[in-house]
Amino acid sequence: MSIANSIRAQIPPIHPEGYPFIGGFALVSLVLFWVWSPLGWIGTALTVWCALFFRDPVRTTPARDGLVVAPADGRISMIAQVLPPAELGLGDKPLPRISIFMSVFNCHVNRSPVAGRIDRIAYRPGKFINAELDKASEDNERNSLVISTANGRIGVTQIAGLVARRIVTFVREGQTIAAGERFGLIRFGSRLDVYLPEGTAPLVGEGQTAIAGETILADFRLSDPGRTYRGS
Repeated sequence: MSIANSIRAQIPPIHPEGYPFIGGFALVSLVLFWVWSPLGWIGTALTVWCALFFRDPVRTTPARDGLVVAPADGRISMIAQVLPPAELGLGDKPLPRISIFMSVFNCHVNRSPVAGRIDRIAYRPGKFINAELDKASEDNERNSLVISTANGRIGVTQIAGLVARRIVTFVREGQTIAAGERFGLIRFGSRLDVYLPEGTAPLVGEGQTAIAGETILADFRLSDPGRTYRGS
């Protein structure tokens, strides 16, 4: 393999959704160079950031049945028992919820946490408060999927954040989806909530870093209510 091919292999592909934004940043950078070169270099740095934001790297997803994988890159900001949003139709009892916060530096392509059938897609308009706040699950703009599996129904909700102003979904109701398959993205910085069936024990802890399509959030074949985590 040539040096050029080796370098190219280390650069993750860009999702097509990002091309218009990268092109816009690049065009503005050229104008800024004409106005004052230091501004042009700032624009160039922002163009590179925009390209990184829309990166879409290849991921290796565990294939065993019963696993729930992370739908997003980011930090696991909250694990709690909460009532799921009414539009999901997951009942009126608290369910285990794992929240993943995505900063503007994370990859924002979202992947399905499980293999199954998409029973429902529900969009709700709302506010754009800080996605790290618990009330963002109720108040912010969001788009939710309900996926039916052999182990129960999973809810996954894309939540717009303080900066995010656009939720994009690539799938449709009735579609069969594989674990780790891309289903959408959010621009630019936001949060994903995963609602697990009642009694499911999370296998991650708050503060842990999640990798979309790879990090295992739960395993329906395990039951370990005594599992704990410590920070270091």
